[in-house]
Amino acid sequence: MSKSIYIYSPSGAVRDRGAFRRGVRRLVKLGYEVEIDVDALTAHQRFAGDDETRLRAISRAAASGADAALISRGGYGLTRILDRLPYSGLASAIGNGTHFIGISDFTALQSALYAMEGCTTWAGPALCEGFGVSGAAGEENDDIMEDCFNDLLQEQGEGTGWRQDRYGLAITEEPLVIEDAVLWGGNLCVLTSILGTPFFPSIQGGVLFIEDVAEHPYRIERMLTQLLWAGVFDKQKAIVFGQFTEYKLSGHDKGFGLPKVIDWLRARLTIPVLTNLPYGHVQTKVLLPFGAKVDLHLSGKDVMLYWGDL
Repeated sequence: MSKSIYIYSPSGAVRDRGAFRRGVRRLVKLGYEVEIDVDALTAHQRFAGDDETRLRAISRAAASGADAALISRGGYGLTRILDRLPYSGLASAIGNGTHFIGISDFTALQSALYAMEGCTTWAGPALCEGFGVSGAAGEENDDIMEDCFNDLLQEQGEGTGWRQDRYGLAITEEPLVIEDAVLWGGNLCVLTSILGTPFFPSIQGGVLFIEDVAEHPYRIERMLTQLLWAGVFDKQKAIVFGQFTEYKLSGHDKGFGLPKVIDWLRARLTIPVLTNLPYGHVQTKVLLPFGAKVDLHLSGKDVMLYWGDL
């Protein structure tokens, strides 16, 4: 029996309809049944419909009974409706087996849903940027991302692993093992935008992963500083840097770049700060269960995350 995917737009308006169509075709080619929300291509200002329209779309996704509810794209729009999300409906859908998957602005929904209901959602692709690239400017769909997506839908994925870059923490003697930690995080800018609100999860003993796009390293450091002084990092067991892309350094920086930011943070923390998680605004990305308990193993520069059968 094929798995079903519900496509909806809770954030920004879809401007690249070619990518949308390519994404749908790719999912169908992979063997999925695809249902498209009636307002998936609606546009109001920069949003995929006004607030009421997008709230109804989220409710329809929750009521769809699909195996996965996949956002069309990120952008901006969820933080302004967090006080009105259908939390009980979303929690019920997750309890009945619907996997909610997305990236970027979707971090706001993930954080709020965990804070309100304790639900697990999935940090992963969006339709357009994840599945809609094939045939565009010579790009091809990423095998790793698709394999991770398929593993989730087939209930086969139990973890992921990667090797840190040269700025990563290396363990040269006994492996470092962190057990029973809540995995959470996502887009750094979105996370800091809801800090201090009821929608920011209070997680003790977590593994926090972060990523962002088109943010200069000094802005990244400024956001990290906010989380640091707010005491968020003090409650975690590890911080994991994903992919930070599409920023430009200038002559004014004089050697100040992302590695310096990582060094700065690491000097202020007693917990491991790891790098190069294959997740972010990049084609090669794994899927990560926001809110699930995980074990983290670090040996040398090799990292493994285990979450078992979800």
